[in-house]
Formats: sequence, structure tokens, C-alpha cells
Amino acid sequence: MRELKKLTSVEELNKLKEEASSLVSLRHYDRKENEEKHQILICGGTGCSSSGCGAVKNALQASIDAHGLHDKVDIVVTGCHGFCEVGPLVIFYPGGLFYVRVTPEDCEELIQTTVIEGKAVERLQFKAEGQESSLTYHDVSFYNLQKRIVLNNCGRIDPENIFEFIARGGYQGIAKAISMGRQATLDEVLKSGIRGRGGAGFPTGLKWKFMASEPAEPKYMLCNADEGDPGAFMDRSILEGDPNAVIEGMLIGAWATGATEGYVYVRAEYPLAIKRLGIALAQAEALGLIGDNILGSDFSFHLKIKQGAGAFVCGEETALMRSIEGKRGMPRVCPPFPAKQGLWEKPTVLNNVETLATIGYIINVGADEYRKDGTEKSPGTKIFAVTGKVNNTGLVEVPMGVTMRHIIFDICNGIKDGKQFKAVQIGGPSGACLPASLLDNVVDYDSLSAAGAMMGSGGLVVVDEDTCMVDLARFFLTFTQAESCGKCTPCREGSKRMLEILERICAGNGKDGDIETLERLAQTMRTSSLCALGQTAPNPVLSTLRFFRSEYEAHINEKRCPAGACSSLMQYSIDPAKCKGCTACARVCPVGAISGKVKEAHVIDTAKCIKCGSCMEKCKFGAISRS
Repeated sequence: MRELKKLTSVEELNKLKEEASSLVSLRHYDRKENEEKHQILICGGTGCSSSGCGAVKNALQASIDAHGLHDKVDIVVTGCHGFCEVGPLVIFYPGGLFYVRVTPEDCEELIQTTVIEGKAVERLQFKAEGQESSLTYHDVSFYNLQKRIVLNNCGRIDPENIFEFIARGGYQGIAKAISMGRQATLDEVLKSGIRGRGGAGFPTGLKWKFMASEPAEPKYMLCNADEGDPGAFMDRSILEGDPNAVIEGMLIGAWATGATEGYVYVRAEYPLAIKRLGIALAQAEALGLIGDNILGSDFSFHLKIKQGAGAFVCGEETALMRSIEGKRGMPRVCPPFPAKQGLWEKPTVLNNVETLATIGYIINVGADEYRKDGTEKSPGTKIFAVTGKVNNTGLVEVPMGVTMRHIIFDICNGIKDGKQFKAVQIGGPSGACLPASLLDNVVDYDSLSAAGAMMGSGGLVVVDEDTCMVDLARFFLTFTQAESCGKCTPCREGSKRMLEILERICAGNGKDGDIETLERLAQTMRTSSLCALGQTAPNPVLSTLRFFRSEYEAHINEKRCPAGACSSLMQYSIDPAKCKGCTACARVCPVGAISGKVKEAHVIDTAKCIKCGSCMEKCKFGAISRS
């Protein structure tokens, strides 16, 4: 790595950018011709790390050394590429050969064939469903159907090397902002129309404007990286793959609002994100991009990392601030709002990771260019973490205004195992379940709100025909009920009572009036809870009642789960016309609930049956069914 020497002017930053450009020159999309130098990019995000990318790196390096290629091949460990379904991911440049599910045993062949012979190892290349030919990184629809702005560097740079970020235009945004002046910077963010990507969608520029007008000092700039939604990992991946983009966004925000101190509040369960953010912060400080008189100006800003203990409620801004202060993370009544009285009772602005990582781009290209993507009221792009019953899970960045169908069926290649799409849970545990009839609705803040849902942080959990919607609502309410801080009665007691009713219904003990009671409790929580956790916790219940009410009624009135997912309501039976009397089912039953003679039809004693499903799996003749 080059020497970390303090930059005292914009001219020095620009010179450093030119010097560093060679670090990433081979990774440009248009550089596919053969070159003497090779670069191997290995996904080093949390997902690929858990799949063994460290062992793959070591094996590749050992092969490179064995062939004497250490001067011709560089290995670069990047952040998350976003295509978590097929990791560990390895990309060879030049050419962008895209290898998936790579193991250490594959590495010698990769070096020999790809580097030495200049050929592709086809068996390791990604092949999309329905396509015979292997694809390069640039041709994979999961990537080329996206519009990657915030994720543009993730998976393409070494996140632990600040020079690679600078080579791709990093910190040009703060340099331009300083030259523009504070008011012009603030006006540009206002003009861009960017709305907070953490959940509520409040205009970022307006929030900044409120704090900028406050005379009290000091002012604080905070980043909310307390990503707690089940299935959401956008913020983690940005911090792991491009931490300097977040730091630059905070710098621009601090410059525009007059903040002099800042904190990144990140959950302690994100050790890799914390490590890489810490490295980025140390390097930025060494270059003088954090500290006093940044780039030779009169602007000073100091930044620290604060680790949270994993309380979901600390995603709420006032609870987060109390946690930074060393107090128990519990929301407080607003107003006064944080822009006037926040951290340590001083003016404070809080934005989430994705919002801040977008700011540098907005300042660099300008508000008008930024607004070319998205819709009039929801400009720009949004990252979604798509999980569940889809063929391609991972991070998807698309312009606001695309349809849910485009995300799920075009980019993520549809539903697994040929099953039917049933619903998508959007907005995290406090979001809503949207049915197939809304697949062609556009995805933006206002359209989702009209459908009874919300953008949230961007988690998308896709479910298929085998999912019970009552049980799904119970699952999400279990999470929010456990994460309630208990400060206000509507949330503390209401979530508990709602969960008890859902558990009874799933167990087959639902009764008349349960649906009406759920709706009454939900409305009480929405209108009288102190913070957004309690106000939105009933959303999964209300949305499933709205779109899948018949499933609740079947559970209560017929003691039947239409999806066949609630074990307490399952009934296994044997069709005597199909049963061959092979005894395989009886032999596998753990409680002896199946009886019958050899070569004669068997029967199941439903009083003994524990509904484990072993008999159904074992039967070769399709004689056993579940209802």
C-alpha cells in the first residue's frame, strides 16, 4: 500500500487519484482484452466467508506461488458481490470470467487453465437456468438488470485499501462540496429529493436543513448501522464492501449542517463490518480526510464507531442516541425532534448507511442526473435484500418505480422448485405481506404505502404456496414482541396478546371473535404506541388479514391449515387403493401409529400420530397424503 500521507488540498487528492488508478484499471467493464497482468477478485463478504472464501484464497495463492506467477497475478479480497446464492465467488480479470461455488480443490485447475492457458473452466462458470452457455460477470442477468450506484464499488474494490476507493472517484464528493459552500451543498441534496433509506422515507435534505438552522453547538452527525430486520443485510454489505462511501457521506452531511462530531452506530454482531469500517476510518484520518482542516479548509469533523448490543429498538433514532450516551436504549417522546435536541440534548442528524453511501454520488453527478432514476416523489435507486423461496437470493439495487415482478422473476429468476409465488413480505418484521395480485405494482414509497405496506430498510422475503400466512404473521410478531423495549403499554401488552391469539390459531384452538380482537388490538397499537416499533408491529397481521383472511377463517372454523404447514392441524392418511402393504411406513414411524399386515392396506392411528412426516417421505407409491 502507498504511504498514508496527509492531504492538504484538493489538488493533492486529485494527484493521488491519478496515481492510484492503476490499482483498479483491469476491473472496468470495458477491459476484456488480454493483458499481461491478471487480477483475481474473491468475494470476502460475510456470506462468502462463511462458505470458505478464506481457504479458496489460500489455495489460489499457493498455486500462483507454485507456478512462479506472483509477479503476474494479484489477488484482491473484496466485499460482498451481492449474489449470495452461489458463493464463494471468484472473478478473473481481464475478461471477467465468473466462477461460482469455488472450493480449494478447484484452485489449481483455475490457475492452470484460466491464467496459464487463457481458457475458461466451464464447469465452474455460472449458468443461468434455461441457458446452456456459461456467462461472464458482465453477462449475468442478476447483475446487468440492476442499476448499481450505491453498490457500484462493492465486490469490485479492496475495502481495506483506501487508495482503491480514491482511484474510483472516492472523496471527490466532499472536495466538491467544500468548494461549493455549505448552503449550495445543502441545496443540492434538497434538490435531489433523496428520501431516507432506513424506513420512513423522510426527505434527507429537509432533515439536514432543520439542523443547519439550529444555533446550538456542538452538532452531531450519526449513522444508523443497527440493521436488525430478519433477512436484511444491505447496510452490512455496504460497510464490508465500501466503508469509505459511508464516511464520505457523513463528511458531506457534517459540512452541510455544521456538525463537528459524529458516530457510526453499528451492531456488534457485524464483526467484519466493524473491522473494515475501523480500517477505513484509520486510513481516512491518516490522509487528513477526517480530523481538523480537511483538505486545507476550515472544516473539521471527528468520527467514532459505537458498537450496539443488538437491541432492535435501537434502530429508532432517539433510542439509538440514548444508547450512545450510555443509557438504556428506549425511545422518548417527540417533539423536540433530534434536529433540535438529540444526542446529549444537542442538534443531531441521523441517517442510515444506504442513504449516506448515496450522498457522494449525488454531489459528484448533481441532483438533476441523480433524479433521472426513480420516480418524481421517490428518486434514485433502492437496495433490496431478497431472501426466501427465490432461485437467486442476494442484494438487488434497482431504480425506484420498477415492479415487484421485475425484481423477483427477472432479476432473481423466479420461485424455487417450480412452486407458485404466494406473497412477499416487504419492509422487515414490521412490513406487510403483498399477494400475487400486486406483483405488477410499482415499488416506491407512495405506492407501497397505498397498498398498506412500507419500504422499510428494503428486506424482501419471498414465500411460495407451501407457506402458511397465519404462521408467517406469527413468526414476525414473535420477533417484534421479543424486541419491544416495554416502555409503553400498547406495544408491551398489545403485542403479547396478539401473539397469544396467533399461537392459539396456529395450534388449532382459534375461536370466534379472534380475528376481530386481532384487528382491534392492532389498531390500538398503531395509534397509541410511542415509537415506530409498536406502531408498525401489527402490519404483518393486518396485511395477511387483508389479503389472506380465508386462511385465518380455515384455521379457526375448519381447524385446517390450507398450506399444510401448521403441524397441529395436519392429518396424515393412507389411500387403501394405492397402498401396497410394503410396511415401509410402519417401520419408519417413531411412535407406532401405523398398523397393517404385509401386502394389505395400512392405516394411521391419528390419535397416536405426531405428524413428523417420516411415513410420507418413505412411501414410494404416493399412498400417504397430508391435509
